[in-house]
Amino acid sequence: MPVSLLWAVDVHGRVYSLSTAGQQWEQCRHAQMEFKRVTAAQQCCWGIACDNGIYLNVHASDLPIRYQEDAYENQVNVVFPPRRDSAMRVQSFTEMFSTRHHISGIECTDEVPKAVFLDYGWTYAMDFPATYTKDKKWNSCVRRRRWLRYRRYKAMDTWAKIPSQQTTLPDPFSDISCGGWEVSDEPRGRMSLWAVSIQGKVWFREEISHHNPEGSAWVEVPVPGEVVQISCGPGDLVWAVLWEGQLLVREGIGRDCSKGTSWAVVESPNPEVGAIHVAVGMNVVWALTKDNKVWFRRGVDSHNPCGSGWISMVGEMIMINVGLNDQVWAIGCEDRAVYFRQGVTFSELSGKTWKAINVPRDGDRSHSSASANSLHSAGCFFSGEVRAPSVVSDTESDVENPPGDGAMSNVTFPNEDHFVDAPQKAASELCMEPLKPHIPKVTSDSFISELVSDRKPAKTSGDAESASSAVLEEEVAPGDGEVDAVTSTQAGGPDPQWSNVDLEEAQIQHGQMGAVPDCADSCSLSSVATYTLTMEDQFGADEHPLWAWVSGGGCSVDSHSQLNWFNCSLNTSVLQSVQSMSLSVSPAQTAAWRKQIFQQLSERSKREMDDFRHYEQAIEKSVWVKKGAMQWWRDWKPHKWVDVHFALEQFSGADGNKDGILFVYYNYHDEKKYLHAFINEVTILVPVLNDSKHTFAVYTPERTKQRWPIRLAAATELEMYDWLALLSVSCCDARGIQGPPSKQAIWSITCKGDIFVSEPSSALEAMPYPTPCDQMFWRQVGGHLRLVECNSLGIVWGLGYDHTAWVYTGGYGGGFFQGLASSTDNVYTQTDIKSVYIYENQRWNPVTGYSNRGLPTDRYMWSDASGLHECTKTGTKPPSPHWTWVSDWVIDYSVSGGTDKEGWQYAADFPASYHGSKTMKDFVRRRRWSRKCKLTTTGPWQEVPPIALSDVTILPCAAQSSVDTVPLWAISNKGDILCRLGVTLLTPAGTSWLHVGTDQPFKSISIGAGSQVWAIARDGSAFYRGSVSPQNPAGDCWYHIPTPAKQKLKQVSVGRTSVYAVDENGNLWYRQGVTPRYPQGSSWEHISNNVRKVSVGPLDQVWIIADKVQGSHSLSCGTVCHRLGVQPMEPKGQSWDYGIGGGWDHITVRGNSMEPPHICLSSRT
Repeated sequence: MPVSLLWAVDVHGRVYSLSTAGQQWEQCRHAQMEFKRVTAAQQCCWGIACDNGIYLNVHASDLPIRYQEDAYENQVNVVFPPRRDSAMRVQSFTEMFSTRHHISGIECTDEVPKAVFLDYGWTYAMDFPATYTKDKKWNSCVRRRRWLRYRRYKAMDTWAKIPSQQTTLPDPFSDISCGGWEVSDEPRGRMSLWAVSIQGKVWFREEISHHNPEGSAWVEVPVPGEVVQISCGPGDLVWAVLWEGQLLVREGIGRDCSKGTSWAVVESPNPEVGAIHVAVGMNVVWALTKDNKVWFRRGVDSHNPCGSGWISMVGEMIMINVGLNDQVWAIGCEDRAVYFRQGVTFSELSGKTWKAINVPRDGDRSHSSASANSLHSAGCFFSGEVRAPSVVSDTESDVENPPGDGAMSNVTFPNEDHFVDAPQKAASELCMEPLKPHIPKVTSDSFISELVSDRKPAKTSGDAESASSAVLEEEVAPGDGEVDAVTSTQAGGPDPQWSNVDLEEAQIQHGQMGAVPDCADSCSLSSVATYTLTMEDQFGADEHPLWAWVSGGGCSVDSHSQLNWFNCSLNTSVLQSVQSMSLSVSPAQTAAWRKQIFQQLSERSKREMDDFRHYEQAIEKSVWVKKGAMQWWRDWKPHKWVDVHFALEQFSGADGNKDGILFVYYNYHDEKKYLHAFINEVTILVPVLNDSKHTFAVYTPERTKQRWPIRLAAATELEMYDWLALLSVSCCDARGIQGPPSKQAIWSITCKGDIFVSEPSSALEAMPYPTPCDQMFWRQVGGHLRLVECNSLGIVWGLGYDHTAWVYTGGYGGGFFQGLASSTDNVYTQTDIKSVYIYENQRWNPVTGYSNRGLPTDRYMWSDASGLHECTKTGTKPPSPHWTWVSDWVIDYSVSGGTDKEGWQYAADFPASYHGSKTMKDFVRRRRWSRKCKLTTTGPWQEVPPIALSDVTILPCAAQSSVDTVPLWAISNKGDILCRLGVTLLTPAGTSWLHVGTDQPFKSISIGAGSQVWAIARDGSAFYRGSVSPQNPAGDCWYHIPTPAKQKLKQVSVGRTSVYAVDENGNLWYRQGVTPRYPQGSSWEHISNNVRKVSVGPLDQVWIIADKVQGSHSLSCGTVCHRLGVQPMEPKGQSWDYGIGGGWDHITVRGNSMEPPHICLSSRT
């Protein structure tokens, strides 16, 4: 998952960001003033400064923000009087563009100096306004031409003030919230920004998009009361808080109405105590009441934005915020620390427990060994004269205070910087009592605004008396099962007085301290542990950060994310103290001590081995069995599901080798029988898509030939994945395969989106007896993709169904392996979105016109694309339980053949060729409805933002080749061709995109040896890119390649010397005559039919995904096939070898550069 930021503002108005991969708060150095609060998205962050101005910080990206401006030059014939301003003369460029709307000028710059150019020439008309034509006529009295200019947004990674373009300025803002970037079917880059003024009015920022990040103007939204705070989620949820403590919910928000239509009132969680703060996400609402209690709103979704009821949660907070994936952050009421809600998942949106984020800030300075570290170490590791806290680790605190709704776990200890030493006095005269700063309890949201108001006069000299020596003392305040943060204060001293200005640091008056008993015993210890810290603390940063605001709208984390935010700094200081104490032991003593220990251990080991050498091994072989109840799809007719007992028996020998057997016990005519399969013969375990059962298939070489696997169904999804994980690990152990795939691995993807890899052997391409591909072992890799490409250097890219690009991280695991046999290193959360389509069919009759009543022989009025299966809006479900709906049913206008304004396509009858306009002969019509669903899983993949891709290809390299930069080409979902720069072994994701000019959209691309780049346009034509080289990675021009007669190509793959293509009818073609001097080739030769995809490897290996492959038991579609007999003298090969299938959709062998062994056949003489 890409690195994202958590934003926060401390009580001094300083803005900080915390990276998901970092371990400290980074101060925003570009902020030249204090901020009240911020609201963040993934691409930007908005804020309200102390000058009540709105500021925007747009994150830098390799995709620039450009804005197009246009202006019209108007002229009129001098015979007639002028009809329009400046019509008798040509305006200058400055005058033409000065009145045009654009992004604020101080933050934009021209794309190119004098970047004004002509879009087209003069057009003529009789008068203004009228219909303009290119041809000048005798009655053309006026003319105009259009001028264009592009401007580039330059205010990146800095705070830019948003100027007001209104004559009457709105009231100063007191709250701000951004969201709305995931509203259903909304254009990518669109965003909503809501604000609240100090008079309680609500404002909405219009026209915020990728090309106009600042928006255009503020529009007031009427509200039925005075609003104090507002929150906008990523979707269509907007909640607000009234002064009276009630809450407002905005209804009617959608693609066509970003501001919504009306407000609905929701009562406060506690009728006696009004609400003060609210935070919303995609499907959650959290609120705070004036007594700082935390509440969770259940039943909230896009169909019911008001929810159904409140649930009281543990903890007391002063503010709360919901970020991406409905993750929750808050600021504690007592310690003002930032807390993260752990355990928030899609199934448990309320989470489990609060955990404090305990990381330093970049401005904090660690003291030397003569500071509090030494003092703390003395208190921890010496006798009882000095009292000190027991540093509790995360594990120990979890044991003592188990997480749950009754306790706030994970105690946060303050830094040693909280304590200052006394003047130079004898340590025996000092009473070591911990300092405890008082933090006022916030009961009003206005306190946050007061924290950043004007400064008060400086403290009197009486507040700056000398500090006394202090040692950290353990203190746990009992009450309601909650654990408070440990703080420190001076015994008997007055509480520190807080000013409403947080730009000055509160001073603590210290009283005179009493003598310590037993001073003689503690004198030497105190002299070691006591040092003066006053001079250092005068210029240091804040000892304990006090936070005023936090925003996680741009922080992409979930329950699987590995965060380094919860490491207590005191543990590190304790270890440093132990290390400093060990310096008293000399290196010579340490060496002698180690040698003595080693000799003793060696002697004991030798003695034990000699005493038991004559005994035989007690256990030569271990066996264990796991059993379960399942259902099995019977092999013989009538095929049906029958109840069986399933067992895995695994055993290991004395040499450590593991093997096992699968047993399926069933009854046949009241007779108990079984079938079995050896673990080392299992070639693949595949989850099977089924609407009513949780099924998976077990393949062996024999059952692959039959096209009839062992198909089993578990009672629950969890049980199925437990069996899959256990069987996969057993199969890998039996074959000695562990860890991530090798660089030579063959990758494939099923129609379901599951990813599989196979480790090829050198005999796979051997002649004349290659290894049959039905004996290849495939294992699953976590993640979900639609397409994957690789090369022999280990660079692997994949594309999801939502056209998101992902790069392989080198890990292994995720998915159903999570928590069992996979490593969490390089495994990240992955999401994918796909559309589900159904068709509404209607037939025309003379009485009612088009209606949903068809003929008895017609297809279903709501069906799939084929019309053979009934698919209604209410009855259609997501592809599997892992998918969840994220939008409603909408009409799909992007259908091949075009549609009318209502989305209908017309034809003479079902089925036929559909078109978008109605004719007299059209008696039936249909329209397609689409609904988006989302899958969340884990795998060794990281997202490559920000451009959506439809195809990708990587240069296939030899195994021993040394390539500094690997060429990678791709096609965007709009059809543009792109070249990725900076792709290396260390940075497989590359650095930036280079656009390659084309005159039409493309759909397939492939690069082969020698930088041969072939591409297929969307109209089915083929092209070759000339002059591509490492020095010129984008090449010069495109050469059109004639396609096979009456065929439209859809996919191409290029190897070392071979070029193969697949047309829309499933035919496989080979390009003849391809030579280094004539890389375009001469003609196409037909190889095979029923081909879905083709992949050509670096050694010209040819693998395909074939349909209609006949087995001994059944016919399969989507089968992996290998071309046999491919040689330099016979590149087309001879025949096909059928492997795993069906149900496969994609394969790539572009990473297998393993040379086959040369077998010499002996001849008889």
